[in-house]
Amino acid sequence: MRKLILFALTCLATVTFSNAQEISKNTIGLRLGDSRGFGAEVSYQRAIFEKNRLEFDFGWRDGKDYDGIKLIGLYHWIWNIDGGFNWYAGPGAGFAAFKHEYERYIPGQGIYYREERRDSFPILTGTVGIEYSFDFPLLLSLDLRPELGFGDDIYDNDDLDFDIGLGVRYQF
Repeated sequence: MRKLILFALTCLATVTFSNAQEISKNTIGLRLGDSRGFGAEVSYQRAIFEKNRLEFDFGWRDGKDYDGIKLIGLYHWIWNIDGGFNWYAGPGAGFAAFKHEYERYIPGQGIYYREERRDSFPILTGTVGIEYSFDFPLLLSLDLRPELGFGDDIYDNDDLDFDIGLGVRYQF
């Protein structure tokens, strides 16, 4: 068991302290996807250290019974896998505003009517993903972003959402 723990720590230290490929100072583009419905975000990334960057995303969500907007900020630690391949992870926070439309049924009267509710709330999030930086100014990424929303659950029955996205960004 000790050997396994020592081996795991050695591997983690090697990955953490290995030289990463230089990341682009700025990227801008789109992040597409969502766990429910469809969502698109305008995404901006800014390198702040050799292996770290900030990401800001502003986007909209469109589902069967809801529409919404989100503003998310993330901090990334970046580790090089090989050549232009990197993986990254980090914490984040944001804000969301949603409009939910649904049908109500009045028992005994047999009447259905549409009702609308709105909610705005903060979000705690994080990200883990993989990216490839081409020799020309294009960066492709695939990430998973678990989000914990603190709204009144008007558009979903639980507060935890797993947002999966594909990013296409221009590097400059």
